[in-house]
Amino acid sequence: MSAVAAAFGNLTKNTFAQTNPKRPTPSGQTFESAGSVEVKLRVNGASQALTIEPRVTLLDALRERIGLTGSKKGCDHGQCGACTVLVDGRRVLSCLTLAVTCEGTDVMTIEGLARGNDLHPMQAAFVKHDGFQCGYCTPGQICSAIAVLNEAKNGEASYVTTDVRQKPRAVQLTDDEIKERMSGNICRCGAYPNIVAAIREVHTDKAQAQTWQFAGENETAIFDVPEMKKETGEAAA
Repeated sequence: MSAVAAAFGNLTKNTFAQTNPKRPTPSGQTFESAGSVEVKLRVNGASQALTIEPRVTLLDALRERIGLTGSKKGCDHGQCGACTVLVDGRRVLSCLTLAVTCEGTDVMTIEGLARGNDLHPMQAAFVKHDGFQCGYCTPGQICSAIAVLNEAKNGEASYVTTDVRQKPRAVQLTDDEIKERMSGNICRCGAYPNIVAAIREVHTDKAQAQTWQFAGENETAIFDVPEMKKETGEAAA
C-alpha cells in the first residue's frame, strides 16, 4: 500500500506541478508533421500556400497560420457564429470547416470587405446604426449579413418564408426574415435591433433613421456639429 501511495503521489506531482511545461508553438510558424499536406488557399484575393495537418480548421488556418485574426473563435462548436466567413459567397462556420476542403475556393473574411478606407456598405451601416458594442461577434455578424442578402437575392427560403413551394425569386426581407436568417449569430451585448436596422438599410438601399447619437458638450449631438458633419460627408446644418 505504501508503494502504491508513493507512486500515486509522484504521478500527481508530475501531472499538476510541472516545473517545465511545454510552450505553445509560436503563431505564424509552419506546422509540419508526418501527416501534413500542402494546401493552397485564396483568401481575400491573395494566394496562400500552407503546410498543415488535415485536421486544421479554416478558422485556425486563418488566425494562426495566415494572421487574419478578424474572424473570432467564440464557442468553437459552431453555435455562436463569431467565426463566420464567406466561401464562394456563401457563409460557413470556419471553426467547423476543414481548411483542406477550401482549396480551390475563394475565401472572404472581414479584412477583405473594405477597399482601403472605403467601407463595405454593410460595414458602414453597422457603424451608423451601432450594430456592435464589444465588437467580438461583429466580423461574423457582418459576413453573415452579407450572405443573407445574397440568399434573399437568389430566392432561398427560410423558416419564416410564407410559401416555400413558389419558384425561387428575390425575397423582400422583412424584419422577421432578417431575424430568422441571422439567428445563428449570437450577440452577447444584445445589439440585435441595431443589427436588423443596418441590414434593412443595405437591403432596401434606403437610408434608415439613426436612432442614437453621441452627446457632446451642452447635450449637443456630436453629429449635429458642422465640423463633424463635414468630416462625415454630410451637409452642414
